[in-house]
Amino acid sequence: MTIVCEIAFVAPRPAPPVVAPSVELIREWAGLPELLFLDLYTPVTGSATDPLVDDGAAPACLAKLGVPSLDVLDHVVRVERFGAALADGILTCTAMRRSEHAVAGAASPLVAPFSYLVRYHRPAEDEAAFVRHYLDTHPLLLARLPRIRNVMCYVPLAWRHPAGFPVADYMLGNEVVFDHNEDFNAAMASPLRHELRAHFHQFPPFSGRNTHYPMDRRRLFP
Repeated sequence: MTIVCEIAFVAPRPAPPVVAPSVELIREWAGLPELLFLDLYTPVTGSATDPLVDDGAAPACLAKLGVPSLDVLDHVVRVERFGAALADGILTCTAMRRSEHAVAGAASPLVAPFSYLVRYHRPAEDEAAFVRHYLDTHPLLLARLPRIRNVMCYVPLAWRHPAGFPVADYMLGNEVVFDHNEDFNAAMASPLRHELRAHFHQFPPFSGRNTHYPMDRRRLFP
């Protein structure tokens, strides 16, 4: 498993002026010590449709930094070049444990550029039971989607950025990955999408939001 620090940047607004950081500033993070990977997510540019949900506009962008431990993350976020890109527009900064789940019998490298980011927000009647049930059952169904390349799940950790940036209210997240928008659309049009929705209605009770955002992913490092 890998520790992932997810930083969401809010979309620009007319008042007060808020702007997402430039790709060039985020790219500077590639030289951070002990960094495993750096991915940048932006709202998908092509047509991507899930016929069962529509959660509106995604964040302006997401940056995900992979590190081997929370101790390393504590060090990384204090490096000057990390703070340079965080002057404006921070929505949330959240540390999570990422698990990769087998697709077609074996986990595949994360190389495909289309990601569908799903997040389950608090509260649940029993959060631990919800997370346990989800991890034990739902990724097995996701892995059967046609043309899918990766299934990953994210469990938030008790960590806060030293500058006090807000932590997302996630209790769980997943990311399913495809080569192209067209492959995603084909998966969402398959009978398995309805099977997944039926399984969703069998989850332990929760009353938080459930968000779905199609995103284009760019690997900035390595």
